[in-house]
Amino acid sequence: MSEPFETNGSSSSGDAGGSLAREVISVGELNRAIGGVLQRSFPLAWIRGEISNFTRAASGHWYFSLKDKQAQIRCVMFRGRNQHVDFTPREGEAVEVRALVSLYEPRGELQLSVEAVRRAGLGNLYEAFLRLKAKLEAEGLFDASRKRPLPQPPRAIGVITSLQAAALRDVLTTLARRAPHIPVVVYPVPVQGVGAADRIAAMLDTAGRRGEVDVLLLCRGGGSIEDLWSFNEEAVAAAICRSPIPVVCGVGHETDITIADFVADVRAPTPTAAAELVSPDRAQKLRELAGGWTALAAAMRRGLERRQQATDWLARRVRSPQAELRARRVRVDECARRLADAMQRRLASQQHRHGLQAMRLRAVRPDPARLRSRLEQIGWRLRQRMQAETRQAAAAVQQAQAALELLNPQRTLERGYAVLLDPRGRAIRHPEALRPRMRLEVRLAEGAADVELAQVQPKLLDQ
Repeated sequence: MSEPFETNGSSSSGDAGGSLAREVISVGELNRAIGGVLQRSFPLAWIRGEISNFTRAASGHWYFSLKDKQAQIRCVMFRGRNQHVDFTPREGEAVEVRALVSLYEPRGELQLSVEAVRRAGLGNLYEAFLRLKAKLEAEGLFDASRKRPLPQPPRAIGVITSLQAAALRDVLTTLARRAPHIPVVVYPVPVQGVGAADRIAAMLDTAGRRGEVDVLLLCRGGGSIEDLWSFNEEAVAAAICRSPIPVVCGVGHETDITIADFVADVRAPTPTAAAELVSPDRAQKLRELAGGWTALAAAMRRGLERRQQATDWLARRVRSPQAELRARRVRVDECARRLADAMQRRLASQQHRHGLQAMRLRAVRPDPARLRSRLEQIGWRLRQRMQAETRQAAAAVQQAQAALELLNPQRTLERGYAVLLDPRGRAIRHPEALRPRMRLEVRLAEGAADVELAQVQPKLLDQ
């Protein structure tokens, strides 16, 4: 590498242009020179500090900051080194690292290249977190018995977060997609910095007094343990406990755990997940409604089929059905078919109308009260129509059954009459068919008797 340039203040008498002799180096050469100076000047050393902004990359490398009250410095520990460490550093944990001071040349950033890491005791923030967690747990604030169920569906949803937070945009987008008919009230508060915890606690109390929502979402995006510290304050935990409204906590990413998560009625891994927990999925509800119509139509078809089977069974019990009976059976089948077709057409029409209403509902922001009333009216009218047509079908079946009973010869026998059958089993209708000593079968309502005819009196009927 070229040495640093210097400017010569004098010029040769033979140099008519009087140019200055200088050498120019690149930024990369400069950073490499600085890196070499750092490596020669700072050998391997043990440095103590607290872990902050710890990240495990997909490559397996660790990236974090090491800090104390005066300063902080970026650190990197490559996979070949960190795989020998018997623990994973946590936010706020005090550690001692054995590292070289180096320069990340592409960005010209000072960093520590960590060779080894060991625990030096828990950091102050983490110790404070554990102390408060133990205290509140002993007081029963984490007990499952005090957790309240979430309203399903909520009348209105409250969101407590910063107006500048990306989490607010994610929550509002999710709620608008899943449940655009549910009103949302935003309670703006700072979510980090001095006094943020007191402001959050005060806003929780305010939302409870106003009572304009059924559930509260306490949320913010991810960050370091310092960024999320407002949600580890006792004031916020106490406000969540005394809130008359159920609280869902969606702070940070899935790996971020705060005191507010333990105290809240429900803990969500992210703000978006919190919004999904409290909002019914409109598309899913529409699918369930369509499935209900399909199941109802199937149940009606099965009911009609059972009644048709009952009619067929009654028809088979009549030994010698007459033409009238056959005609009535045909009419019953035709009525059942026409009824099924009519119900299918009406159900298809209702489903089509409902589909159009669903499309309009997705296209515009609906009036929840008007839509609920309209859906209730449609449901009531459909139930009334189905009940009326079911009653009509039942009446038609009963009429057919009554007609079958009237034509049943068994009813005549039960009134005290008998039927004479000749040896070939044919019914005798005229006395001319009778002969003395003729063997006959007398068919009664219950049972039969074999007799021998002693005498024929054909003129008895005339008398």
